[in-house]
Amino acid sequence: MSVKRVIPCLDVKNGRVVKGKKFEDINDVDDPETLAESYYKAGADELVFYDITASSEERKMSLDFIDRVIEKIKIPITVGGGINTLADVEDIIGRGASKVSINTGALKNPDLIRLAADKFGSKAVVLSLDAKKLGPGKWNVFTSGGKLDTGKDAIEWAIEGVELGAGELVINSIDEDGMKKGYDLELLGLISSKVDVPIVASGGAGSLEDFSDGVLRGGADGVLAASVFHYGELGIEEVKKHMKSKGIEVKL
Repeated sequence: MSVKRVIPCLDVKNGRVVKGKKFEDINDVDDPETLAESYYKAGADELVFYDITASSEERKMSLDFIDRVIEKIKIPITVGGGINTLADVEDIIGRGASKVSINTGALKNPDLIRLAADKFGSKAVVLSLDAKKLGPGKWNVFTSGGKLDTGKDAIEWAIEGVELGAGELVINSIDEDGMKKGYDLELLGLISSKVDVPIVASGGAGSLEDFSDGVLRGGADGVLAASVFHYGELGIEEVKKHMKSKGIEVKL
């Protein structure tokens, strides 16, 4: 088994880290620089930053905090939100981010994935998709904070994204976001069985078992969480030790 990653997610709005439930009820958490440094010292394998309103507000991501974070930590960071052009990708990578996470921008212009992968390599390009279950075995991709149904089938879009050049997928369940009842293992399993790039589980982690289930039952290569880390309900080392006890290879 390859080494699996534990990844805190920092949703950013107006320069502050925030968190909500099902993309609503957004609450202030902390300063991104302070939180990033604490997660780095706690043993996080990577960090993901999303400007959660950049796309819905049709603006570019506020990038000032990235420069400050890069100075403090020495682990990979992924940055997403409002990435619509190759110039946006170049700006973020140029500031020191390891990867860009493209969501709405790729739905508007799928060729952006190919262009970014051609210039920076597939490993630098993450396709993030927000999926909502509509019925048995059926998930669609949503945008605008989970409010707008694109009509795109989530599994088909994941496959297409990889074919275009995405080197990693973040599969975020809108239904489970912030609910702490576990990842959408059915969706993760279906997508992980159909693509040959790393999958990151997102949306719903609330217990130690949720993290190990994301890997063992969902086929995830990385497990992403926000609330349980932000509010001190679980620690990164605690999560990793649990995963290791389940036979999952992690970096302690």
